[in-house]
Amino acid sequence: MSEFYWLASYPKSGNTWFRAFLSNLTASERQPFSINMMETGDIASHREWLDDVLGFDTADLTADEIDGLRHIVYRWTAACGAHRYYKIHDACVIDGLNDPAYLSGTLYIVHNPLDVAPSYANQMDCSLDEAIRHMGSVDKTFCGSSQGISLQVRQKLLSWSGHVASWLEAQGSALHVIRYEDMHETPLETFAGAVRFLGLSCDIPTIERAISLSSFGELSAQEANSGFREGLVAGRRFFRRGECGGWRDTLSVEQVKRIVTDHQHMMARFGYLDEALSWISEYR
Repeated sequence: MSEFYWLASYPKSGNTWFRAFLSNLTASERQPFSINMMETGDIASHREWLDDVLGFDTADLTADEIDGLRHIVYRWTAACGAHRYYKIHDACVIDGLNDPAYLSGTLYIVHNPLDVAPSYANQMDCSLDEAIRHMGSVDKTFCGSSQGISLQVRQKLLSWSGHVASWLEAQGSALHVIRYEDMHETPLETFAGAVRFLGLSCDIPTIERAISLSSFGELSAQEANSGFREGLVAGRRFFRRGECGGWRDTLSVEQVKRIVTDHQHMMARFGYLDEALSWISEYR
């Protein structure tokens, strides 16, 4: 059984940035790796991956039936050793998703929900208020419609807080959590810790080079020049701002209050709450 890791996150939390870093880290080239050729495995919900391994069309199954088979696909893939790292946006609520029999561990990236909301709204082409509602919904799913066949199978997201909690509290394989904000503020320490967890042996200069080649400016420039195949909405930039704290000039006081009300416990756990409450108090 080869090593198999999840790169897990709620949407718009830095997963793509980390995968770009990982591609640059493991590549021998001195030039930035293309964002459209990142050397990590498929997203866990990719229907074609599931169909290829299972040997039949999952479109004939219900979403619950597919969920019951997904761990078989991941176990088989781990045995084959095609890739070591796979993106996943599902909450950890599917049987076998965190099974140490095939899973070496999960790297989980958490991002301040105040900054997630504007990025989510932009990527999903919806209003900020709608994005905030989605993030607060315990029943939120991606690709859950029974109309038509999506390229991805259903993903249960839960709320932003529920998603984070599902991975933090999961029993099974090892977990390493990093904050998006620390990827910005203390990049060498944060990325080096993640690299060690993922079982890679890389020296500091190599990690520093990969961080530099994966800068937001580089990723944004590549998207501007060549597009990004993982973008969901035509005409919407995937790499939008790439900063921390942009919510201050994007969200209204009422919108910040709603996010805090929905997620204050988990925000406090990751050091996001005090700043939000201080900001709110300035507008009373």
